[in-house]
Amino acid sequence: MPAELMDAKQKEIVRENGAQRTKSRPAFVPRTDIFESKDHLLLVTDMPGVDQDSVEITLERNILTIVGTVKLPAIEGYTLTYSEYSMGDFRREFTLSNEIDREGIEACMKNGVLRLTLPKSQRAMPKKISIQPK
Repeated sequence: MPAELMDAKQKEIVRENGAQRTKSRPAFVPRTDIFESKDHLLLVTDMPGVDQDSVEITLERNILTIVGTVKLPAIEGYTLTYSEYSMGDFRREFTLSNEIDREGIEACMKNGVLRLTLPKSQRAMPKKISIQPK
């Protein structure tokens, strides 16, 4: 499979090897489903509380990085005194193979669900080789 998948049973806090986060709140690993067709991969990533303007997707070398920032909810006239929901951002990385057409990657976001379409490169597509007469 062209993408590495991190196995997670529940929200898992990202542990970056020695890297310091600039924000004081945790980053969670968003759950992601990967679908494959003949000519595309589709990544469907759940990031509740994240809107389209709060997502950053980068591709550097072969690493596709998804970062989603959750905006803290504010209720006018109230102060949060107790919370059972842990607020944090989302971060996920995938290593892409050379079989992905990097120029054709598309992303869309709706209701906290990010959909990334990764087209396969032409050289990765199955090809029928015909036999030539002598």
